[in-house]
Amino acid sequence: MKQHHDIEKKDTCPGPRYLTSFGRRSFIQVGFLGGLGLSLSDVFATRARAGAIQPATGILNFPEGKAKSVIQIILPGGLAHQESWDPKPEAPIEYRGPFGVAKTKIPGVVFSENLSRTAQVADKITVVRSVTGHIPDHAQATYLMFTGYLPSPALLHPSMGSIVSHSFGPKNNMPPYVGLPNVPSQAGTGYLSSKFGAFELGSDPALKNFKVRDISLPKDINAERFERRQSARAAVEDHFRTIESNPAELDAMGDFYNQAYKLISSPAARKAFSLDDEPDAMTKLYGEYKRPNGQPFSISRQLMLARRLVESGVRFVTVQFSGSEGWDNHTRIKEAVGNGLPAFDHAFAGLITDLDQRGLLDSTIVTVTSEFGRTPKINENGGRDHWARVFSQVIAGGGITRGQIYGSTNSTASEPEHDPVQVEDFLATVYTQLGIDPTIRLMAPGNRPIDIVRGGSVVQGIVA
Repeated sequence: MKQHHDIEKKDTCPGPRYLTSFGRRSFIQVGFLGGLGLSLSDVFATRARAGAIQPATGILNFPEGKAKSVIQIILPGGLAHQESWDPKPEAPIEYRGPFGVAKTKIPGVVFSENLSRTAQVADKITVVRSVTGHIPDHAQATYLMFTGYLPSPALLHPSMGSIVSHSFGPKNNMPPYVGLPNVPSQAGTGYLSSKFGAFELGSDPALKNFKVRDISLPKDINAERFERRQSARAAVEDHFRTIESNPAELDAMGDFYNQAYKLISSPAARKAFSLDDEPDAMTKLYGEYKRPNGQPFSISRQLMLARRLVESGVRFVTVQFSGSEGWDNHTRIKEAVGNGLPAFDHAFAGLITDLDQRGLLDSTIVTVTSEFGRTPKINENGGRDHWARVFSQVIAGGGITRGQIYGSTNSTASEPEHDPVQVEDFLATVYTQLGIDPTIRLMAPGNRPIDIVRGGSVVQGIVA
Protein backbone atom coordinates (compact mmCIF):
# COMPACT_ATOMS: atom_id res chain seq x y z
CA MET A 1 0.00 0.00 0.00
CA LYS A 2 1.28 3.44 -0.87
CA GLN A 3 2.31 5.70 1.96
CA HIS A 4 0.44 8.95 2.30
CA HIS A 5 2.19 12.06 3.59
CA ASP A 6 -0.33 14.69 4.67
CA ILE A 7 1.74 17.74 3.92
CA GLU A 8 -1.00 20.25 4.69
CA LYS A 9 -3.60 19.54 7.37
CA LYS A 10 -5.94 22.25 6.21
CA ASP A 11 -6.60 23.46 2.69
CA THR A 12 -5.99 27.20 2.88
CA CYS A 13 -6.87 27.70 -0.80
CA PRO A 14 -10.45 27.41 -2.10
CA GLY A 15 -9.21 25.83 -5.32
CA PRO A 16 -6.14 25.42 -7.52
CA ARG A 17 -3.92 28.50 -7.45
CA TYR A 18 -0.89 29.25 -9.54
CA LEU A 19 2.39 30.87 -8.67
CA THR A 20 2.23 34.56 -9.38
CA SER A 21 4.58 35.41 -12.24
CA PHE A 22 7.44 37.39 -10.77
CA GLY A 23 10.93 37.65 -12.13
CA ARG A 24 13.17 34.60 -11.78
CA ARG A 25 15.74 36.63 -9.79
CA SER A 26 15.91 34.40 -6.75
CA PHE A 27 19.21 35.39 -5.19
CA ILE A 28 19.81 36.75 -1.69
CA GLN A 29 19.99 40.46 -1.01
CA VAL A 30 21.09 42.07 2.26
CA GLY A 31 19.35 45.32 3.06
CA PHE A 32 16.68 46.95 5.17
CA LEU A 33 13.15 45.63 5.65
CA GLY A 34 11.15 48.16 7.58
CA GLY A 35 14.46 49.49 8.86
CA LEU A 36 15.31 46.17 10.45
CA GLY A 37 17.41 44.02 8.24
CA LEU A 38 17.47 41.22 5.78
CA SER A 39 15.43 40.85 2.59
CA LEU A 40 15.74 37.43 0.97
CA SER A 41 15.13 38.83 -2.46
CA ASP A 42 11.93 40.81 -2.66
CA VAL A 43 10.85 38.15 -5.15
CA PHE A 44 11.08 35.39 -2.54
CA ALA A 45 9.08 37.19 0.09
CA THR A 46 6.37 38.47 -2.24
CA ARG A 47 6.10 35.15 -4.01
CA ALA A 48 5.72 33.27 -0.72
CA ARG A 49 2.90 35.55 0.41
CA ALA A 50 1.03 36.12 -2.84
CA GLY A 51 1.54 33.11 -5.01
CA ALA A 52 2.43 29.93 -3.16
CA ILE A 53 0.05 27.02 -3.31
CA GLN A 54 -0.45 25.53 0.14
CA PRO A 55 2.96 26.01 1.77
CA ALA A 56 4.12 22.65 3.09
CA THR A 57 4.65 22.21 6.82
CA GLY A 58 8.20 20.94 6.47
CA ILE A 59 10.59 18.54 4.81
CA LEU A 60 9.88 14.81 4.59
CA ASN A 61 13.23 13.66 6.03
CA PHE A 62 13.72 10.62 3.84
CA PRO A 63 16.78 8.52 4.67
CA GLU A 64 19.47 9.16 2.07
CA GLY A 65 20.09 6.53 -0.58
CA LYS A 66 23.28 5.59 -2.39
CA ALA A 67 23.19 8.95 -4.15
CA LYS A 68 23.47 12.07 -1.99
CA SER A 69 23.20 14.67 -4.75
CA VAL A 70 22.33 15.21 -8.41
CA ILE A 71 23.85 17.31 -11.17
CA GLN A 72 21.12 17.57 -13.80
CA ILE A 73 22.47 18.83 -17.14
CA ILE A 74 19.77 20.04 -19.51
CA LEU A 75 20.38 20.49 -23.24
CA PRO A 76 17.20 22.42 -24.11
CA GLY A 77 15.63 22.29 -27.54
CA GLY A 78 15.90 18.59 -28.33
CA LEU A 79 19.45 17.41 -29.01
CA ALA A 80 19.66 15.01 -31.96
CA HIS A 81 20.50 11.55 -30.68
CA GLN A 82 21.93 10.69 -34.11
CA GLU A 83 24.48 13.51 -33.79
CA SER A 84 25.44 12.60 -30.23
CA TRP A 85 24.82 9.37 -28.29
CA ASP A 86 23.33 7.06 -30.93
CA PRO A 87 24.96 7.57 -34.33
CA LYS A 88 24.09 5.24 -37.19
CA PRO A 89 27.25 5.13 -39.32
CA GLU A 90 25.95 2.34 -41.55
CA ALA A 91 22.63 4.01 -42.35
CA PRO A 92 22.06 5.92 -45.62
CA ILE A 93 23.47 9.46 -45.58
CA GLU A 94 20.04 11.08 -45.16
CA TYR A 95 19.67 9.16 -41.88
CA ARG A 96 23.19 9.06 -40.48
CA GLY A 97 23.80 12.78 -40.88
CA PRO A 98 26.96 14.82 -41.47
CA PHE A 99 29.32 13.52 -38.77
CA GLY A 100 31.64 10.60 -38.26
CA VAL A 101 32.05 8.59 -35.07
CA ALA A 102 34.42 8.20 -32.13
CA LYS A 103 35.22 4.81 -30.66
CA THR A 104 34.46 4.53 -26.95
CA LYS A 105 35.99 2.51 -24.13
CA ILE A 106 33.01 0.18 -24.39
CA PRO A 107 33.89 -2.47 -26.99
CA GLY A 108 31.91 -2.08 -30.21
CA VAL A 109 30.21 1.15 -29.13
CA VAL A 110 30.65 4.50 -30.86
CA PHE A 111 29.50 8.04 -30.13
CA SER A 112 29.40 11.00 -32.49
CA GLU A 113 32.81 12.43 -33.36
CA ASN A 114 31.73 15.53 -31.39
CA LEU A 115 31.85 13.43 -28.20
CA SER A 116 35.38 12.14 -28.57
CA ARG A 117 36.43 13.05 -25.01
CA THR A 118 33.29 11.60 -23.49
CA ALA A 119 34.01 8.43 -25.47
CA GLN A 120 37.11 8.04 -23.31
CA VAL A 121 35.08 8.09 -20.09
CA ALA A 122 32.28 5.91 -21.45
CA ASP A 123 33.39 3.20 -19.03
CA LYS A 124 32.15 5.44 -16.18
CA ILE A 125 28.67 6.30 -17.55
CA THR A 126 25.48 4.66 -18.81
CA VAL A 127 23.74 5.80 -21.99
CA VAL A 128 20.05 4.95 -22.26
CA ARG A 129 19.36 4.91 -25.99
CA SER A 130 15.73 3.82 -25.79
CA VAL A 131 14.00 6.68 -23.97
CA THR A 132 10.55 7.26 -25.36
CA GLY A 133 8.42 10.34 -24.72
CA HIS A 134 4.85 11.40 -25.20
CA ILE A 135 4.66 14.54 -27.27
CA PRO A 136 7.01 16.52 -29.57
CA ASP A 137 6.15 19.93 -28.12
CA HIS A 138 8.92 21.87 -26.37
CA ALA A 139 6.97 23.28 -23.42
CA GLN A 140 5.00 20.13 -22.66
CA ALA A 141 7.96 17.78 -23.12
CA THR A 142 10.13 20.01 -20.93
CA TYR A 143 7.48 19.95 -18.21
CA LEU A 144 7.39 16.15 -18.43
CA MET A 145 11.19 15.98 -18.25
CA PHE A 146 11.27 18.02 -15.01
CA THR A 147 8.15 16.71 -13.26
CA GLY A 148 7.25 13.30 -14.70
CA TYR A 149 3.80 14.61 -15.65
CA LEU A 150 2.18 16.12 -18.71
CA PRO A 151 0.91 19.65 -18.08
CA SER A 152 -2.55 20.00 -16.65
CA PRO A 153 -4.71 23.14 -16.60
CA ALA A 154 -5.87 22.17 -13.11
CA LEU A 155 -2.58 21.59 -11.32
CA LEU A 156 1.09 22.53 -11.37
CA HIS A 157 3.47 19.71 -10.41
CA PRO A 158 6.79 20.20 -8.58
CA SER A 159 10.04 19.64 -10.42
CA MET A 160 12.56 17.02 -9.37
CA GLY A 161 14.79 19.65 -7.74
CA SER A 162 11.90 20.92 -5.62
CA ILE A 163 10.94 17.38 -4.60
CA VAL A 164 14.53 16.74 -3.50
CA SER A 165 14.59 20.04 -1.58
CA HIS A 166 11.28 19.12 0.06
CA SER A 167 12.48 15.61 0.88
CA PHE A 168 15.83 16.41 2.49
CA GLY A 169 16.17 20.13 3.15
CA PRO A 170 19.47 22.05 3.34
CA LYS A 171 22.86 20.62 4.28
CA ASN A 172 25.93 22.47 5.55
CA ASN A 173 24.06 25.80 5.32
CA MET A 174 23.86 25.38 1.54
CA PRO A 175 20.67 25.81 -0.50
CA PRO A 176 19.36 22.33 -1.33
CA TYR A 177 18.44 23.25 -4.93
CA VAL A 178 20.52 25.55 -7.17
CA GLY A 179 20.04 26.67 -10.79
CA LEU A 180 23.10 27.54 -12.88
CA PRO A 181 22.44 30.25 -13.78
CA ASN A 182 18.68 29.70 -13.50
CA VAL A 183 15.96 27.13 -14.13
CA PRO A 184 13.18 27.24 -16.75
CA SER A 185 9.61 28.03 -15.81
CA GLN A 186 8.71 24.33 -16.08
CA ALA A 187 11.06 23.55 -13.17
CA GLY A 188 8.92 25.26 -10.55
CA THR A 189 7.69 24.19 -7.13
CA GLY A 190 4.18 23.34 -8.34
CA TYR A 191 1.80 22.65 -5.48
CA LEU A 192 4.65 22.71 -2.93
CA SER A 193 5.65 25.88 -1.10
CA SER A 194 7.82 28.26 -3.08
CA LYS A 195 10.46 27.90 -0.37
CA PHE A 196 11.45 24.66 -2.13
CA GLY A 197 12.33 26.50 -5.34
CA ALA A 198 15.77 26.86 -6.86
CA PHE A 199 18.36 29.33 -5.62
CA GLU A 200 19.32 30.96 -8.92
CA LEU A 201 22.68 32.58 -9.52
CA GLY A 202 21.30 35.08 -12.00
CA SER A 203 24.65 35.49 -13.79
CA ASP A 204 26.92 33.43 -16.01
CA PRO A 205 29.99 31.77 -14.42
CA ALA A 206 31.80 32.21 -17.75
CA LEU A 207 31.80 35.99 -17.36
CA LYS A 208 35.01 37.67 -16.26
CA ASN A 209 35.14 38.36 -12.51
CA PHE A 210 32.04 36.23 -11.97
CA LYS A 211 30.54 36.55 -8.50
CA VAL A 212 27.26 35.33 -7.09
CA ARG A 213 25.44 38.52 -6.36
CA ASP A 214 24.50 39.67 -2.88
CA ILE A 215 25.59 36.76 -0.71
CA SER A 216 28.07 38.80 1.31
CA LEU A 217 27.59 41.53 3.89
CA PRO A 218 27.70 45.16 2.72
CA LYS A 219 30.81 47.07 3.75
CA ASP A 220 28.92 49.10 6.37
CA ILE A 221 27.55 46.03 8.21
CA ASN A 222 29.83 43.99 10.44
CA ALA A 223 29.04 40.57 11.92
CA GLU A 224 27.82 42.02 15.25
CA ARG A 225 25.41 44.38 13.56
CA PHE A 226 24.25 41.54 11.31
CA GLU A 227 23.40 39.42 14.38
CA ARG A 228 21.47 42.30 16.00
CA ARG A 229 19.38 42.66 12.85
CA GLN A 230 18.65 38.95 12.86
CA SER A 231 17.41 39.09 16.47
CA ALA A 232 15.31 42.18 15.79
CA ARG A 233 13.74 40.59 12.77
CA ALA A 234 12.83 37.47 14.76
CA ALA A 235 11.04 39.60 17.36
CA VAL A 236 9.02 41.42 14.71
CA GLU A 237 8.06 38.16 13.00
CA ASP A 238 6.90 36.69 16.32
CA HIS A 239 4.61 39.70 16.70
CA PHE A 240 3.17 39.39 13.19
CA ARG A 241 2.73 35.65 13.62
CA THR A 242 0.24 36.32 16.43
CA ILE A 243 -1.92 38.57 14.27
CA GLU A 244 -1.58 37.03 10.79
CA SER A 245 -4.64 35.17 9.56
CA ASN A 246 -2.42 32.65 7.77
CA PRO A 247 0.72 32.02 9.87
CA ALA A 248 1.85 29.24 7.52
CA GLU A 249 2.62 31.82 4.85
CA LEU A 250 4.67 33.88 7.31
CA ASP A 251 6.52 30.72 8.32
CA ALA A 252 7.33 30.06 4.67
CA MET A 253 8.83 33.52 4.35
CA GLY A 254 10.67 33.01 7.61
CA ASP A 255 12.31 29.91 6.16
CA PHE A 256 13.64 32.03 3.30
CA TYR A 257 15.13 34.54 5.71
CA ASN A 258 16.66 31.85 7.91
CA GLN A 259 18.30 30.26 4.87
CA ALA A 260 19.60 33.67 3.86
CA TYR A 261 21.19 34.29 7.25
CA LYS A 262 22.87 30.89 7.25
CA LEU A 263 24.30 31.32 3.76
CA ILE A 264 25.51 34.87 4.32
CA SER A 265 27.02 34.13 7.72
CA SER A 266 28.90 31.00 6.59
CA PRO A 267 32.28 31.71 4.93
CA ALA A 268 32.47 28.09 3.77
CA ALA A 269 29.06 28.32 2.10
CA ARG A 270 29.95 31.58 0.36
CA LYS A 271 33.28 30.14 -0.77
CA ALA A 272 31.51 27.23 -2.47
CA PHE A 273 30.04 29.66 -5.00
CA SER A 274 33.44 31.08 -5.97
CA LEU A 275 35.73 29.71 -8.66
CA ASP A 276 38.67 31.89 -7.61
CA ASP A 277 40.53 29.03 -5.95
CA GLU A 278 40.28 26.62 -8.86
CA PRO A 279 43.77 25.89 -10.27
CA ASP A 280 44.71 26.12 -13.93
CA ALA A 281 44.69 22.32 -14.08
CA MET A 282 40.92 22.36 -13.51
CA THR A 283 40.41 24.86 -16.31
CA LYS A 284 42.38 22.57 -18.58
CA LEU A 285 40.40 19.52 -17.46
CA TYR A 286 37.02 21.15 -18.12
CA GLY A 287 38.14 23.01 -21.24
CA GLU A 288 37.73 26.53 -22.56
CA TYR A 289 35.77 27.06 -25.76
CA LYS A 290 34.39 30.11 -27.50
CA ARG A 291 31.31 30.69 -29.57
CA PRO A 292 31.65 31.71 -33.23
CA ASN A 293 31.20 35.33 -32.07
CA GLY A 294 34.16 35.04 -29.72
CA GLN A 295 32.20 34.92 -26.46
CA PRO A 296 33.14 32.08 -24.09
CA PHE A 297 30.90 29.09 -23.62
CA SER A 298 29.62 28.83 -20.06
CA ILE A 299 29.39 25.06 -19.72
CA SER A 300 32.92 24.37 -18.46
CA ARG A 301 32.69 26.83 -15.57
CA GLN A 302 29.09 25.88 -14.86
CA LEU A 303 30.02 22.23 -14.41
CA MET A 304 33.12 23.14 -12.40
CA LEU A 305 30.90 25.20 -10.11
CA ALA A 306 28.33 22.38 -9.95
CA ARG A 307 31.04 20.06 -8.66
CA ARG A 308 32.02 22.59 -5.99
CA LEU A 309 28.39 22.93 -4.91
CA VAL A 310 27.65 19.21 -4.49
CA GLU A 311 30.99 18.83 -2.74
CA SER A 312 29.84 21.51 -0.28
CA GLY A 313 26.40 20.04 0.40
CA VAL A 314 24.01 21.18 -2.34
CA ARG A 315 21.67 18.30 -3.08
CA PHE A 316 20.42 19.17 -6.55
CA VAL A 317 22.04 21.37 -9.20
CA THR A 318 20.41 22.09 -12.55
CA VAL A 319 22.70 23.27 -15.36
CA GLN A 320 21.35 24.48 -18.69
CA PHE A 321 23.54 24.59 -21.79
CA SER A 322 22.16 25.71 -25.14
CA GLY A 323 25.30 25.33 -27.24
CA SER A 324 26.04 27.90 -29.92
CA GLU A 325 22.61 28.03 -31.56
CA GLY A 326 20.47 25.92 -29.24
CA TRP A 327 19.61 22.28 -29.93
CA ASP A 328 16.35 22.90 -31.80
CA ASN A 329 18.17 22.42 -35.08
CA HIS A 330 15.55 22.43 -37.84
CA THR A 331 18.25 23.88 -40.11
CA ARG A 332 22.04 23.71 -40.40
CA ILE A 333 22.46 20.94 -37.85
CA LYS A 334 26.08 20.43 -38.90
CA GLU A 335 27.07 23.96 -37.94
CA ALA A 336 24.99 24.14 -34.76
CA VAL A 337 26.04 20.79 -33.31
CA GLY A 338 29.59 21.07 -34.62
CA ASN A 339 30.09 24.44 -32.91
CA GLY A 340 28.37 23.68 -29.60
CA LEU A 341 28.75 20.02 -28.74
CA PRO A 342 32.58 19.90 -28.46
CA ALA A 343 32.42 22.44 -25.61
CA PHE A 344 29.92 20.25 -23.79
CA ASP A 345 31.99 17.15 -24.56
CA HIS A 346 35.14 18.54 -22.96
CA ALA A 347 33.33 19.90 -19.90
CA PHE A 348 31.22 16.79 -19.31
CA ALA A 349 34.19 14.44 -19.62
CA GLY A 350 36.06 16.72 -17.23
CA LEU A 351 33.22 16.63 -14.71
CA ILE A 352 32.99 12.83 -14.75
CA THR A 353 36.78 12.54 -14.39
CA ASP A 354 36.89 15.14 -11.62
CA LEU A 355 34.07 13.57 -9.61
CA ASP A 356 35.61 10.13 -9.97
CA GLN A 357 39.07 11.28 -8.88
CA ARG A 358 37.62 12.98 -5.81
CA GLY A 359 35.58 9.92 -4.83
CA LEU A 360 32.33 11.83 -5.43
CA LEU A 361 30.97 9.94 -8.42
CA ASP A 362 29.67 7.08 -6.29
CA SER A 363 27.51 9.53 -4.32
CA THR A 364 26.60 11.96 -7.12
CA ILE A 365 24.19 11.20 -9.93
CA VAL A 366 24.93 13.08 -13.14
CA THR A 367 22.25 13.15 -15.82
CA VAL A 368 22.25 14.61 -19.34
CA THR A 369 18.76 15.09 -20.69
CA SER A 370 16.92 16.82 -23.51
CA GLU A 371 13.16 17.03 -23.92
CA PHE A 372 13.05 14.85 -27.04
CA GLY A 373 15.13 13.77 -30.02
CA ARG A 374 15.09 14.60 -33.73
CA THR A 375 13.54 13.05 -36.80
CA PRO A 376 15.31 10.06 -38.42
CA LYS A 377 15.91 11.81 -41.73
CA ILE A 378 17.75 15.05 -42.38
CA ASN A 379 15.24 17.53 -43.82
CA GLU A 380 15.64 19.73 -46.90
CA ASN A 381 17.13 22.52 -44.77
CA GLY A 382 19.95 20.38 -43.44
CA GLY A 383 18.31 19.92 -40.03
CA ARG A 384 16.08 17.53 -38.14
CA ASP A 385 12.60 18.18 -36.76
CA HIS A 386 10.98 17.18 -33.45
CA TRP A 387 10.82 13.47 -32.60
CA ALA A 388 9.56 12.19 -29.25
CA ARG A 389 9.26 8.53 -30.19
CA VAL A 390 12.82 7.71 -29.16
CA PHE A 391 15.90 9.56 -27.94
CA SER A 392 18.87 9.18 -25.59
CA GLN A 393 19.62 10.22 -22.04
CA VAL A 394 22.78 9.74 -19.98
CA ILE A 395 23.13 8.84 -16.33
CA ALA A 396 26.22 8.21 -14.22
CA GLY A 397 27.21 7.77 -10.59
CA GLY A 398 25.14 7.31 -7.45
CA GLY A 399 24.85 3.53 -7.73
CA ILE A 400 24.24 3.43 -11.49
CA THR A 401 26.09 0.84 -13.57
CA ARG A 402 29.27 1.98 -15.29
CA GLY A 403 30.21 1.40 -18.92
CA GLN A 404 26.80 0.39 -20.22
CA ILE A 405 24.59 1.11 -23.22
CA TYR A 406 21.05 0.34 -22.13
CA GLY A 407 18.37 -0.23 -24.74
CA SER A 408 18.73 0.24 -28.46
CA THR A 409 17.04 1.76 -31.48
CA ASN A 410 16.41 0.34 -34.91
CA SER A 411 18.74 0.88 -37.88
CA THR A 412 17.48 4.43 -38.52
CA ALA A 413 17.17 5.54 -34.87
CA SER A 414 13.46 6.04 -35.32
CA GLU A 415 12.02 3.52 -32.82
CA PRO A 416 13.10 1.72 -29.66
CA GLU A 417 14.17 -1.79 -30.56
CA HIS A 418 15.00 -3.17 -27.12
CA ASP A 419 14.16 -2.15 -23.54
CA PRO A 420 12.12 1.05 -24.02
CA VAL A 421 12.31 3.47 -21.09
CA GLN A 422 9.61 6.02 -20.32
CA VAL A 423 10.61 9.46 -19.07
CA GLU A 424 8.73 8.61 -15.87
CA ASP A 425 10.91 5.50 -15.45
CA PHE A 426 14.05 7.61 -15.72
CA LEU A 427 12.82 9.98 -12.99
CA ALA A 428 11.68 7.12 -10.76
CA THR A 429 15.15 5.58 -10.99
CA VAL A 430 16.88 8.81 -9.96
CA TYR A 431 14.48 9.34 -7.06
CA THR A 432 14.98 5.78 -5.83
CA GLN A 433 18.77 6.08 -5.90
CA LEU A 434 18.44 9.21 -3.76
CA GLY A 435 16.31 7.33 -1.24
CA ILE A 436 12.98 8.87 -2.27
CA ASP A 437 10.11 6.46 -2.88
CA PRO A 438 8.58 7.81 -6.13
CA THR A 439 5.21 6.20 -5.33
CA ILE A 440 4.71 8.24 -2.17
CA ARG A 441 1.87 10.72 -2.44
CA LEU A 442 2.05 14.40 -1.57
CA MET A 443 -0.99 16.49 -0.78
CA ALA A 444 -2.03 18.91 -3.54
CA PRO A 445 -4.73 21.61 -3.32
CA GLY A 446 -8.20 20.26 -2.65
CA ASN A 447 -6.75 17.51 -0.44
CA ARG A 448 -5.75 15.50 -3.48
CA PRO A 449 -2.95 12.98 -2.93
CA ILE A 450 -0.59 13.02 -5.93
CA ASP A 451 2.17 10.48 -6.62
CA ILE A 452 5.65 11.97 -6.85
CA VAL A 453 5.89 10.11 -10.17
CA ARG A 454 2.82 8.38 -11.58
CA GLY A 455 3.38 5.17 -13.53
CA GLY A 456 7.17 5.22 -13.44
CA SER A 457 9.20 2.13 -12.58
CA VAL A 458 12.86 1.80 -11.62
CA VAL A 459 14.99 0.73 -14.58
CA GLN A 460 16.60 -2.21 -12.78
CA GLY A 461 18.95 -2.91 -15.70
CA ILE A 462 20.95 0.28 -15.02
CA VAL A 463 21.16 -0.03 -11.23
CA ALA A 464 24.42 -1.52 -9.98
